[in-house]
Amino acid sequence: MRSLARRMSEFHGEARVRSAAAWRRALVCGAAACALAAAVAVPAARAEDAAKLDRPAIEAIVKDYLLQHPEVIEDAINVLQERRATAEAEKQRQAVSANSDAILSAPQNAVLGNPKGDVTLVEFFDYNCGYCKRALPDMLGLINDDKKLKVVLKDYPILSPGSIEAASVAIAVKKQIQGDKFLEFHKELLASRGQVGKDRALEVAKDVGIDMKKLQADMAEQGVRTAIGENLRLGDTLGVSGTPSYILAGEVVSGAIGYDALKAKIDAVRQCGKTLC
Repeated sequence: MRSLARRMSEFHGEARVRSAAAWRRALVCGAAACALAAAVAVPAARAEDAAKLDRPAIEAIVKDYLLQHPEVIEDAINVLQERRATAEAEKQRQAVSANSDAILSAPQNAVLGNPKGDVTLVEFFDYNCGYCKRALPDMLGLINDDKKLKVVLKDYPILSPGSIEAASVAIAVKKQIQGDKFLEFHKELLASRGQVGKDRALEVAKDVGIDMKKLQADMAEQGVRTAIGENLRLGDTLGVSGTPSYILAGEVVSGAIGYDALKAKIDAVRQCGKTLC
């Protein structure tokens, strides 16, 4: 389990390196786009003369154009970023569609709210995630205020070995309880102070009336470890880079964006089938 946690940590570290490299490439591409813009900007009347210029002369023209219009660099980078963001969002939507059964119907899921709700909000979380703890009231408020909302919780233990331990207990707990009873367990464990691991998760399980002998037996089964591995691979496939992350109407929504923002997206899904109409 420790090895799995380290691999996830390394993955996110590599993701940050790749992001930095992507930014550098964006700068290069932005400069190239500006050079093209400068070439196009040459008046038609001078096109024949420009074609006869040697490389230093052309470079001088490009440099002069960029010095006079430096804002085009930022414009080009912004366009490039928008295109890449759009492409990444489309890639995520395709991944969500291709993995809908694993997202919505996996046996390790916890289902809260209205099981037959007309909108489903999926949350990837970690019991040691501070942002997840702060986002808990948002999710509880949505369940309380929206009687047609279905919420699916997916353990995504990426922060520490203790996170994997807590997730293992939680997945075994789901074999005994679901719905409001599991929500009681989930709230108490997620609200715990300090680092959460096996001991704290077992303590909470006992507090909510779990059969501890059966729980220990369920935790020892290979299926618990398999379930955690499936969730981690699924998150990787979907591009879930941190917790909390949500899936709504086929889109990945990253971060603890708050009650109002989540409610607005849910309302939009009912209105037009997307998180933004």
